[in-house]
Amino acid sequence: MSSSPPPQPSAREVPPPGLDLEKLRSCLDRERPGLVGGPLRAQLIQGGRSNLTYTVTDGAGRWVVRRPPLGHVLATAHDMKREHRVITALHGTAVPVPTPVLLCEDESVLGSPFYVMEFVDGTPYRTAEQLAPLGPERTREAVLSLVDTLVDLHAVDPESVGLADFGRPEGFLDRQLRRWGKQLDASRNRELGGIDELHAALGRALPDSAAPSVIHGDYRLDNVLIGGDDRIKAVLDWEMSTLGDPLTDLGLLAMYSRPIDLPGSPISTTATAAGHPAAAELIERYAERSGRDTSAISWYTAFAWFKLAVILEGIHYRYTLGQTVGAGFDRIGDLVPVFIEHGLTTLQEG
Repeated sequence: MSSSPPPQPSAREVPPPGLDLEKLRSCLDRERPGLVGGPLRAQLIQGGRSNLTYTVTDGAGRWVVRRPPLGHVLATAHDMKREHRVITALHGTAVPVPTPVLLCEDESVLGSPFYVMEFVDGTPYRTAEQLAPLGPERTREAVLSLVDTLVDLHAVDPESVGLADFGRPEGFLDRQLRRWGKQLDASRNRELGGIDELHAALGRALPDSAAPSVIHGDYRLDNVLIGGDDRIKAVLDWEMSTLGDPLTDLGLLAMYSRPIDLPGSPISTTATAAGHPAAAELIERYAERSGRDTSAISWYTAFAWFKLAVILEGIHYRYTLGQTVGAGFDRIGDLVPVFIEHGLTTLQEG
């Protein structure tokens, strides 16, 4: 969903995998008559970690289709209805989200549930190099707007937008810590110094959660679209959203705002971009604008380091089994000790 030009027709254009354009057109004509005015063309948007995302156009209008990955097994991990529900609920609030168009749970159309939303023109900045042309001042404003939008999200009253039952906020942090501990156990195939120490220390220092809110679950710069005015046009990728402790979103954002000390890291970061505010400034801005107590933010940031270490170790484990393909996977394992060290250091600083 960047500001790339619409896909152009070719002599014998083949639609991307997982998207039957004829069946999609029939579904849209049936459910949203008059929306589409001509033959559909599509392209797969690269860069997504999990669910498949496509841009679709009839030459005049543009839309985005989201569906689970091909051959997915766990429906709960790729819940289209959940994603569609949260953007529908947030549409019309201060949180910028794409306009929802359609949820289709009929698997005979595309082979799995999917949803359609309006295309939003903007850029997802994934690296410091991509931010460089903006210059320091514009980069700073873009990142600060990320904090302001997070404050707006956490200010939404879940009940008022129909999300009162969107999650189980009671015991949220304890469940999260146990969940990621189990994920770690499922990927163990080597010694990882400090990982168990970090997990245990997080358990001993478990903070009392703030008042629950709608949380994004994976809030960072490359999950939003930035417009030409350097403001956020849409927040994307709501697959991990729920009701829970809002400071988990802030802790993750703080984690991503610290440079990763590994030359040639396969994990992209924008933290080294000129003008990018330090984590401390982002936390201070959030506290000032939200009125929330952020005194325990070191725990939440350390938890984010732990969670990402577990995710990366899972990727490394699959790589050792020959289950991943592509560039960079051979270096993922080198990052895990770095994340563990940052987690331990951050927790001690708190």
